[in-house]
Amino acid sequence: MKTPHKDTDSSSIQSKIENISKELNKELGNTSNSEAISNLKNKYLGRKGSIQSVLKLLPDIEIDDRKKYGKVLNELKTNAENLFENKQKEINKNSKNNSKKNNADLSLPGYPVKFANSHPLTQIKDKIISIFESLGFQIALGPEIETDYYNFEALNIPKDHPARDLQDTFYIKNEFNTYGNNLKVLLRTHTSPVQVRIMEKVKPPIRIIVPGRVYRNEAVDSTHSAVFHQIEGLAVDANVTFADLKATLECFAKRFFGETISVRFRPSYFPFTEPSAEMDIGCVFCSGKGCSICKKSGWLEALGCGMVNPRVFDYVKFDREKYTGFAFGIGIERLAMLKFKVNDMRLFYENDLRFLRQF
Repeated sequence: MKTPHKDTDSSSIQSKIENISKELNKELGNTSNSEAISNLKNKYLGRKGSIQSVLKLLPDIEIDDRKKYGKVLNELKTNAENLFENKQKEINKNSKNNSKKNNADLSLPGYPVKFANSHPLTQIKDKIISIFESLGFQIALGPEIETDYYNFEALNIPKDHPARDLQDTFYIKNEFNTYGNNLKVLLRTHTSPVQVRIMEKVKPPIRIIVPGRVYRNEAVDSTHSAVFHQIEGLAVDANVTFADLKATLECFAKRFFGETISVRFRPSYFPFTEPSAEMDIGCVFCSGKGCSICKKSGWLEALGCGMVNPRVFDYVKFDREKYTGFAFGIGIERLAMLKFKVNDMRLFYENDLRFLRQF
């Protein structure tokens, strides 16, 4: 049996372990680079390190103390390894952050930010509204689900008019009719019903524009859609003339398309206006020279307009001897196609970013 060394006892080993732990934490706290970490590892965990030197003393003490301090030294070794690993991670992280900061050129411009754009139809709608607001018109809105009375009858559209045909209009079944089963209900085919609703509530002078969606039971192609957008215009006052209508729309056309645009009015027919007209503009594709789009005429249809039919005033109880007015209807998609020189309406609805980002 081996005799304990006279200079080795359990108290001295306990003191050595405490000193190692204390010095390790102190030196590790002052370490700021990987090279110093490596040196400390050799000092405490190396084959000739502090912990190994204490382990070599265990055979010289009593067996019970040997087991006790062997366990303590193993725990100290494991704890030291964890401390070194965590300290190295901390140094690596700080080094990475400092590298980023040091490499950043603060004088360079920021990364380009892609801003969202309004949809081209929204841009056109806002442009139209802005122009007419500058001319004294106010915005009015109305329901998209309408009654037959406001959509047709009060606008002087007789019961046998083609616009009432089921091929053109989306009617709503009576069980979904919130207006009452005795009324025909439909999706409005134009924004004109709003002018009747406004005239029922407001006395002249009236100057309104009515933007909104409308619905027609039509096959979708390059120039037609079952759902599209209109802006109705209405002006009612004493002594309003067709000259006022022409001046207003010519002013609008020049602000919208540019001062060089040519404008003409030609006779047409609408049940709710008399006389009625179509306003044409010089072809924007060929500058009026004649092309396949304008059918060699040099002109493109832009909008419909006319003087308010006196029979419409009878429905809203306006004195037709005192008041006159004009109305016009603008297809937003149509003006967008003319403004942006797009030959297929469906492109506005397909949400292809390659197309939309051009506007």
